[in-house]
Amino acid sequence: MPGDGGKKSALRIFFATDIHGSERAFRKFLAAAKAYEAGALILGGDIAGKGLVPIRSVDGTLSAVVRGESVVVPKDEEPRLRAEINRLGFYSAIVDNDEFDRLEADPKQLDATFRREIKAQIEAWCRLADERLDASVRCLITPGNDDPIEIDAVLKAAPRIECPEGELCDLGPVLVASCGDVTPTPWNTEREYPEAVLGQRLARMMDAVPPGRKVVANFHNPPYSSGLDFAAELDANLQPVIRGGRPSIIPVGSKAVREAIKKYQPVVGLHGHIHESRGAQRIGRSMCLNPGSDYSADLLRGVIVDLDATGEFIDFLFTSG
Repeated sequence: MPGDGGKKSALRIFFATDIHGSERAFRKFLAAAKAYEAGALILGGDIAGKGLVPIRSVDGTLSAVVRGESVVVPKDEEPRLRAEINRLGFYSAIVDNDEFDRLEADPKQLDATFRREIKAQIEAWCRLADERLDASVRCLITPGNDDPIEIDAVLKAAPRIECPEGELCDLGPVLVASCGDVTPTPWNTEREYPEAVLGQRLARMMDAVPPGRKVVANFHNPPYSSGLDFAAELDANLQPVIRGGRPSIIPVGSKAVREAIKKYQPVVGLHGHIHESRGAQRIGRSMCLNPGSDYSADLLRGVIVDLDATGEFIDFLFTSG
């Protein structure tokens, strides 16, 4: 990575986000510490999968609905079927006829099973981090709006993982301020707030930064109209709006996040939420980055950020692999 005026890197951060339950993406995230010589890993939200796909097991065959289509495979193809479901951002559970029918008929039971699968996966990921990360590497994992509230306790209880959600975390040259909350979405997820409330939540953290300390803002929601937040406009039926024969693309980020970046001027803003808006944009002195997400293609998109001993930003590099 090219430097800035010969400054020497004192802290290298590798940041990724929006992996949505992808086993391959999480393993690549852990491997990034060694591959990119990063002293800190930050996984910035929407780490859980999007739903549960029950797989009916009957007479040596497995059947499930994948991408809206019914799929039937022999029992010995279970690993391939489950890997394909996971690649799409979903969990799977092998069930018999009766359990399959119960899950199909009872959304509450389906949701409870889904949440159990999320917890089990994150507990396994925490154990994997303990096994694979060098003791010198800091590993921060914070939630996003698609992550159920229950995962916070799981992450905070893990000895090798740090989950400073809504808090300031000291990484030496900089403090990291983390917030997985977003402004309202069409999907009515668990961590959504009006702009004014989100602004208050951000201010509580940022006002607590000691004078002179540099900050990295790990805010899941990107700043409004920053180029990091462009997505397809949706109608009331969650279908893309077509204007002039083309999908309408609009900014969907947060004005409260943009105002917080402008007011507090963190050295770097790390954002996600909008998978298709990979990019970099300066807001005042703050370098704001969204590495994007392409987990369903078995890719981990990330960004390397170098900071000097005083916490000043040196440079960044987007990664994909």
